[in-house]
Amino acid sequence: MSNFKITDDVVYIGCDDKYLDLFEGQYIIPNGVSYNSYLIKDEKICVMDTADERVTEKWFKNLEEALEGKAPDYLVVSHMEPDHASNIQRFSEKYPEAKIVGNAKTFVFYKQFFNDDITSKTVVVKEGDVLDLGSHKLHFVMAPMVHWPEVMVEYDEKDKILFSADGFGKFGALDADEDWACEARRYFFNIVGKYGAQVQALLKKAAALDIEIICPLHGPVLNDNLGYYIDKYNVWSSYTPEDKGIMIAYASMHGNTAEAAKKLGEILKEKGAEKVVVCDLAREDMAEAIEDAFRYNRLVVCSPTYDAGLFPVVEDFLYHLKAKTYQSRKVGLVENGTWAPASGRLMKAYFEGMKNISLCENTVTIKSALNGESLKALEALAEELVK
Repeated sequence: MSNFKITDDVVYIGCDDKYLDLFEGQYIIPNGVSYNSYLIKDEKICVMDTADERVTEKWFKNLEEALEGKAPDYLVVSHMEPDHASNIQRFSEKYPEAKIVGNAKTFVFYKQFFNDDITSKTVVVKEGDVLDLGSHKLHFVMAPMVHWPEVMVEYDEKDKILFSADGFGKFGALDADEDWACEARRYFFNIVGKYGAQVQALLKKAAALDIEIICPLHGPVLNDNLGYYIDKYNVWSSYTPEDKGIMIAYASMHGNTAEAAKKLGEILKEKGAEKVVVCDLAREDMAEAIEDAFRYNRLVVCSPTYDAGLFPVVEDFLYHLKAKTYQSRKVGLVENGTWAPASGRLMKAYFEGMKNISLCENTVTIKSALNGESLKALEALAEELVK
């Protein structure tokens, strides 16, 4: 998407990338991603972040068009991750008089990514500092571990814009026709989700600001119904279930565990469960599975025993949940094994290491295939889940 005005003085100069298949080398992005960057035109001209090296040529073209023959005075570096910071050195070489603005940790990381010495042109800021551009004054708010330790956000008091770094970002190019919440949720829990406490701290700081526009580093500029987006972030970062529902996540070697998972879903619906989502972990995008696990207030994990352990894709799922600080949910377990079922015990150990997890009283054990006894156990588990 080409440049466009956000306000009279603030221009979008970012770029879409519709050809990248995996974000951060692991997350499927069928509709691409945007690398957002902004230009503030005032007595002093300020660039807000650069972009990924995949779009270097296009980004510089957008910047030059927006500058209209002038030279920038500042580059503010909100986040040193390469999808936003890859072009800092090139920018510095092209505009040698421009100052580079960041905090102390920003420039520690800069030296790890780049070999040039920019010490003479750095401006080091801290919490509460203000960069005076003329009519626009940028207030710096430190946001450590949202989701790197050097992250900071900026508030422009004139246009009441919060430049929110990766906060309020989403997967998808700017022209992607898709629901914001779906891809923002998948982005949040997989990218930022481990750091809910730090996001909560930032939201408290942001609550003191009069914000009318949010400019993130990925996804659309938000300038309408901001309460909706802020509420979503408050729910997600506090690990509060967003919806009442039950996710059944399973893997199956020969179809028997799959049959049990689907049967449990049917029983739950018969018993009046609000929403039931059944997920085949071997076929579902793992990031989607993690998103749904955080979205709903109850989870059932069904796994065959494999090599005396967990089925690999189930272990991967549980590893991701633990890494992203999964908590405050009710969880049921279904294990399967022909001669020595062990997956129930191993799944339980994962969840016992998580915060505020309420495990259902009994683990359902299936010996190879469903029978009358294991069906009764599924019925009992369903009763406990819908209470």
